[in-house]
Amino acid sequence: MTVSIIMKTLNEEKRIAAAIESALQALPDGAVEIIVADSGSTDRTVEIAMKYPVIVAQIMNPARPSCGIGPQLGFQYSHHDLICLMDGDMLLDKDFLGEAIAFLEANPRVAGVTGHVAEMNVDNLEFTRRVRRASPENRIGSIDRMNGGGLYRRTAIEQAGYFSDRNLHGYEEFDLGVRLRALGWELYRMDRRFVEHFGHSINAYKLLVRRWQSKYLRGVGELLRAALGRPHWNKLVQELPELRLWAGVYVWWLAMIALVIFLPDKKLALGIDVALIILVVAAMSLKQRSLSLGFYAVVAWFFHAAALPLGFFHPRRQPDDWIESQVVSKDP
Repeated sequence: MTVSIIMKTLNEEKRIAAAIESALQALPDGAVEIIVADSGSTDRTVEIAMKYPVIVAQIMNPARPSCGIGPQLGFQYSHHDLICLMDGDMLLDKDFLGEAIAFLEANPRVAGVTGHVAEMNVDNLEFTRRVRRASPENRIGSIDRMNGGGLYRRTAIEQAGYFSDRNLHGYEEFDLGVRLRALGWELYRMDRRFVEHFGHSINAYKLLVRRWQSKYLRGVGELLRAALGRPHWNKLVQELPELRLWAGVYVWWLAMIALVIFLPDKKLALGIDVALIILVVAAMSLKQRSLSLGFYAVVAWFFHAAALPLGFFHPRRQPDDWIESQVVSKDP
């Protein structure tokens, strides 16, 4: 049994050692190749990773960090028929790979298999719990994407063209999932743990601002642009319910702008606009049973809707282009 474990990193000096050690112990009876795919860390992540028997590859100019660049960077330096993707702030469950390999062997049309991502460091628990009840991470069985990573077949990835689109600042797992499923492959989540994830704790509003600054919120627009004119376009549009939500936000914005432009009484127009905002916030607050959650939902809508066209019209590079990088450490 041979597996290439791709570990995405960006400034993970606090967790990278534990992540690598968990990966080294994950397949004691087989061969494990670990590729630390670094998107330009400025802390000691690379220095620490180089102390272990792993391949450390880091992007170089003109490559720029993005959610999609790490998996593809690791993939281009990997060699084995099975690819396990995880983050540098995760601990791989020691028994996952054995069970996942057995599952793929028993199910030849499954392109990838994963398990649960156990969040170990979560702030704003009320926000998080409400969101995750219906999230892809909680579904068992056949799924549309493998958020957080998992074990993939190289043959399936190669049929799909590439592992991860370097242009995407978000939705890279869904992009891979829809490309694989359009070719007839399946994805599956077992009812067992895949990794423990030690994500960063941060206030929900600060996280929203950070995701705007990092261009993460542009991901859905970039995803739409990437799929435009391709065979999986219809499937993608049908399977993203947030597109209908953002369309509703655009209609709402246009209605408010129209009121200000065409209503002679500008004070009345502004008053109606404010009333509409209050009404929507109130409706969401009732749905969420929380004023803070309702208000946050509307603010998040505005951020996402504003970011979508920025992502859609952003210049693209070919997603399967070789990523400019250097190998700073080779597995001896």
